[in-house]
Amino acid sequence: MKVRFVMAAAGAAAVAGCASMMYTPPTKEETLAVIKSSFKDRGIAKVDRLNQTELQRICSETHNNPPKDVRERLEKAALAAVKYPTDGKWLGDYKLGERVAQTGVGLQWSDKPDTPAGGNCYACHQLSKAEISFGNIGPSLYNYGKLRGNNEQTLRYTWAKIWNTHSFNACSSMPRFGDAGILTEAQIKDVMALLLDPASPVNQ
Repeated sequence: MKVRFVMAAAGAAAVAGCASMMYTPPTKEETLAVIKSSFKDRGIAKVDRLNQTELQRICSETHNNPPKDVRERLEKAALAAVKYPTDGKWLGDYKLGERVAQTGVGLQWSDKPDTPAGGNCYACHQLSKAEISFGNIGPSLYNYGKLRGNNEQTLRYTWAKIWNTHSFNACSSMPRFGDAGILTEAQIKDVMALLLDPASPVNQ
């Protein structure tokens, strides 16, 4: 009887010890500090790239599924901040747009500050019929202009989508090409031409 009592007491003590060693998850601040400690400024790539906007923070905390009212607020704010062409001209040169879509250089630690950034669009989208190497994270954009036309509504939507995709999908993984300063206004015009110019290979 004494043996059973001793064993039971020992078991209870072990359970109590385990309970006192229960895992406590780190705070957000502690997690961020650990992440930042793994990075350092290198070339033009600075640690401040780890700082999230309010939208990015909310999408992270909600696993890309914020409440409907929050999502709508974020999208409305993103759309309101879109900067449309300063000269009122929407389309540039689709040949230059193809170059932007094909390249992913720029903004990397090994790039010089004046290196023009690319869009790397083919990494996620199909665009022209000739290019057989493309990703499928995003929808196919082949025949984009042929299917949608180039009325003002399409022009404004397409520009805003490229400038800041969060205007229409708060937690989209597509880069904010204009809002984040990845592409210049001229480059965005060229990508617009790639998508909407009837002569572009995208629309053949």
